[in-house]
Amino acid sequence: MMTDIEIAQQAALQPITAIAAGLGIRGEELEPYGRYKAKLNEALFARMEREKDGKLILVTAINPTPAGEGKTTTTAGLGQAMAKIGKKAIIALREPSLGPVFGVKGGAAGGGYAQVVPMEDINLHFTGDMHAITSANNLLCAMLDNHLQQGNDLGVDPRRILIRRCLDMNDRALRNIVVGLGGRVNGVPREDGFIITVATEVMAILCLAENLQDLRERLGRILIAYTYDGRPVYARDLGAEGAMAALLREAIQPNLVQTLENTPAIMHGGPFANIAHGCNSVRATKLALKLADYCITEAGFGSDLGAEKFMDIKCRLAGLAPDCVVVVATVRALKYNGGVAKADLAAENVEALEKGIVNLRAHVENMRKFGVPVVVAINRFHTDTAAELQVIDDCCASLGVPYALSEVFGRGGEGGVELAKTVVAEIERTEGQRRFAPLYADSLSIEEKIAAIAREIYGADGVTFGPAAKKALPDIRALGGDKLPVCIAKTQYSLSDNAALLGRPKGFTVTIRDLRLSNGAGFVVAYAGDIMTMPGLPKAPAAQRIDVDADGRISGLF
Repeated sequence: MMTDIEIAQQAALQPITAIAAGLGIRGEELEPYGRYKAKLNEALFARMEREKDGKLILVTAINPTPAGEGKTTTTAGLGQAMAKIGKKAIIALREPSLGPVFGVKGGAAGGGYAQVVPMEDINLHFTGDMHAITSANNLLCAMLDNHLQQGNDLGVDPRRILIRRCLDMNDRALRNIVVGLGGRVNGVPREDGFIITVATEVMAILCLAENLQDLRERLGRILIAYTYDGRPVYARDLGAEGAMAALLREAIQPNLVQTLENTPAIMHGGPFANIAHGCNSVRATKLALKLADYCITEAGFGSDLGAEKFMDIKCRLAGLAPDCVVVVATVRALKYNGGVAKADLAAENVEALEKGIVNLRAHVENMRKFGVPVVVAINRFHTDTAAELQVIDDCCASLGVPYALSEVFGRGGEGGVELAKTVVAEIERTEGQRRFAPLYADSLSIEEKIAAIAREIYGADGVTFGPAAKKALPDIRALGGDKLPVCIAKTQYSLSDNAALLGRPKGFTVTIRDLRLSNGAGFVVAYAGDIMTMPGLPKAPAAQRIDVDADGRISGLF
């Protein structure tokens, strides 16, 4: 059996100009980066502004497990399948981070015969967007330290600096560091640290900005520190927003690529859903809605993270409303939620599946709370038995939710035809009946918004705020944070904030250990449990298996 990268390297790609032409994109609206990828410029945005929007489909999943769920694979395969049934569709995805690529999770371009290509380019540097974000964030950090060195006219308290440097790589050794050592000429010594690029506020701003001017204004609003007398200090106080925006001038333009079956795909932005809002850019989604009849996008990790933030942050701030939500699950992952070890998932175990399927039930019920129709996609494995699939059938019937078996990994678009037909039918059936609404009102307090998510989405009995969170609340309120949505950073492996609690946990409380105002992005981040914003590499990182031969041909990517 061929690996993902071997399949991708045998694909018959069309020139990106041909993919663009199929969408009605003109040559002057395209900025090619080689033969198979390009950026889409402002001329296209201006021309498409008055076009009618297509239907918006969000692909999400149950809580991720070591068995894998195939959310991005399903997204790519559904796009390919839409073409098979004669629908004009486009995919809107996030860009991969080098952290997972070289760590444990792998890339973010799908798998098997449902991939976005060129896979190697997408997973390694792509068009340089991540590096531009890294540079813009670190420029701001450098300007702040330079301000301290040059006399600190603003009176910045080095103990109350909020921003951190970033790197698009898993590197636990950089989580907590000291900068400015080596004498007076090397700066003011202080504690600092790194977060991964995708967790930065700059990334969030890029993904939520409407245009370059909006981007520049949001960058200026980044809260970077407090003064000795407690006044807020913003990026604009350092005069940093113009240079940061200049570094992001190209990065704000979405990237056009294609699937293995030449379905168009826009990839742009890449925040993690466990430590950020986990959605691709507003610009990419809005443009995709203008270019095709169906825009298929995804949100990171399970629906308790990415999909909730898609609804409560992205849709709220951008004025979007999904027409359908697809919840992806596998029999294997549900058995894992039922207590089966990873090594034993191939064996039939109806009892464990019946125990673990409560996780799927929770995600379906949660998504319905937003007033959007739901379709379940079962990513089928050859080890799934008739008895196990009957459990799925019974569960979906009891929920009154349509579902389809998906085999896009092994069969590409053809393996997703049933799913595509089911999604289209559900959108058509609910036309005029959909009443999308976020989970909570803007008028609620920060504590009430967090409690609503914890209660309605996680199933928690309540929320506990730690000392650091309690201390941060008054400052955030004073700066208008009560008016903003909340972005909860927590483990992706459980509906709770404890990664060990699988299935559908009961009788737990969520602990919010800290709060931070992402003023430029426009939301408040709440850190739950022991979630970290700079991941570490595993004992045997994926980087050990990646190589390149003398001809430049890459192997080992997945």
